[in-house]
Amino acid sequence: MGRKKGLPEFEETAPDGFDPENPYKDPVAMVEMREHIVREKWIQIEKAKILREKVKWCYRVEGVNHYQKCRLLVQQYLDSTRGVGWGKDHRPISLHGPKPEAVEAE
Repeated sequence: MGRKKGLPEFEETAPDGFDPENPYKDPVAMVEMREHIVREKWIQIEKAKILREKVKWCYRVEGVNHYQKCRLLVQQYLDSTRGVGWGKDHRPISLHGPKPEAVEAE
């Protein structure tokens, strides 16, 4: 038993025949577009996981200095997790981030 030569080729772009105004016009393009969206979401999720592992490693290595040394990694991780995940497509971006501070009325 030998290894298969090469890996399967995947389209990295959205399908050509997909019409967002009428998605049910071409059912094949609709399924391809759905697969494209799912694939892109998984890529974003995996990038966030990689950055999370880098942040963990940086915290362990830097110890008490992690506030200064790991700041860039933490910011990249937080930026990569905004809007990523399932069920967050139709919500405005303002709801994905941290909650704004409440302003006290005078």
